[in-house]
Amino acid sequence: SWMDVKAGTETGGGLSELTGVLLCVQVDRTEVIRSCINPTFSKVFTLDYYFEEVQRLRFELYDMNSSHNGMREIDCLGAMECTLGQIVSQRKLCRALLKQSNTVGKSMITITAEELTGNDDYVELSFSARKLDDKDFFSKSDPFLEIYRVNDDGTQQLVYRTETVMNNLNPVWKTFKTSLNCLCSGDHERILKCTVWDWDSNGKHDFIGEFEATFKEMRGAIDGKQVQWECINPKYKVKKKNYRNSGIVILNQCKIIKMHSFLDYIMGGCQIQFTVAIDFTASNGDPRNSCSLHYIHPYQPNEYLKALVAVGEICQDYDRCAISTVSHDFAINFNEENPECAGIQGVVEAYQNCLPKIQLYGPTNIAPIIQKVANSASEEVHTREAMQYFILLILTDGVITDMADTREAIVHASHLPMSIIIVGVGNADFTDMQTLDGDDGILRSPKGEPVLRDIVQFVPFRNFKHASPAALAKTVLAEVPNQVVDYYNSKGIKPKVPSEFEAPRTFGH
Repeated sequence: SWMDVKAGTETGGGLSELTGVLLCVQVDRTEVIRSCINPTFSKVFTLDYYFEEVQRLRFELYDMNSSHNGMREIDCLGAMECTLGQIVSQRKLCRALLKQSNTVGKSMITITAEELTGNDDYVELSFSARKLDDKDFFSKSDPFLEIYRVNDDGTQQLVYRTETVMNNLNPVWKTFKTSLNCLCSGDHERILKCTVWDWDSNGKHDFIGEFEATFKEMRGAIDGKQVQWECINPKYKVKKKNYRNSGIVILNQCKIIKMHSFLDYIMGGCQIQFTVAIDFTASNGDPRNSCSLHYIHPYQPNEYLKALVAVGEICQDYDRCAISTVSHDFAINFNEENPECAGIQGVVEAYQNCLPKIQLYGPTNIAPIIQKVANSASEEVHTREAMQYFILLILTDGVITDMADTREAIVHASHLPMSIIIVGVGNADFTDMQTLDGDDGILRSPKGEPVLRDIVQFVPFRNFKHASPAALAKTVLAEVPNQVVDYYNSKGIKPKVPSEFEAPRTFGH
């Protein structure tokens, strides 16, 4: 038997609906394992992962037999469809294989995911020098150090320039941090050209000397040992007979800092709690009127539904609880004790069912729902695990009427494990919403307190009216992975290893 893995595009729905060859591309195929009813395939499939996209996959299991006439017969034993997000969020996903008649068979498939280690680590370096050449007549040199990465094409890229230590031939420069990607492109043997200068106020700095190093050499200072290089001035080396060096540069400390990725946290037990807030103010228009933004057309979903499905379809793969749905501080499933809905389809049904039963009113206040989710996030901070992250999706049609309170609520929420996505529905003026986004400047509370992190992403739906739902989701969710990582890194919270959190659970169909 062997396994084929295929990827679906975003042209339509699930792969079960995509029967055309152009919409379903084979990614790769495992090796063939003979005479085994419980095969474990060694083939590893490497896929690029994007949180903000629905990446549909189909796994097909085949059996190959030799018939009596010597011809090979190939039978499809079953198939399974899922998203890459579901695999990643579970780390180990177990599901039944479906037969060609779409009935559940006895065979099960288990898929295990792990992140390929990249070069996202940081390194902390601490340099000093001794007995540098004196380049000044009436005082001592004012040295600073520059480190350049030598690229494959021979060009040099400045990695770091230290501060200047005034009037000192034995400078101790401040410890600094840089990524391994920036320092050496992840290549520990890449040449690093290091130059020491004597600073001059006119900008015409005097050359003291240079040396070449590699990160492999620098790693020698990890255990507290010093690594030294002679600082050489090539001109002096040629002209001066007894020239030895222009000083010694010393690496006193090299510390590698592991920077955890979004995948580290998701695969390490981080749970995404997804909440939707829908604007039911009177400015949307009577839902029974075809001009209303809430009008349910029998063949065409309204903008609220399009935005809800586009974003929710991705977030539901990571939400280990059900999706809570609130609007104007009431549960749209009318169950205040349990406002959760079963997946994005449950949210859609609750939204459609509640429209005939409610009276739209104003004003448009979004601070209360931000505060409500922030309270849940605040409670999570004080738990021992602290591994739940909250995403609030706000769908609204116009200018909010509680801007001061909203700014205050966002500044408070920026200290919590929380992100806010706002989608503007309709053709209203969304200038205030763009202010909340903070892309044009730092958002501050009415008292002047700045946000600790940029946690708000706003987009007007009209910009995506003629684009695919995937384009909207990609735009509003693109910043979430960095927001998650920034929060946990700032709090010093590390992702768990698999043995530290619960056993994987399976997704239902």
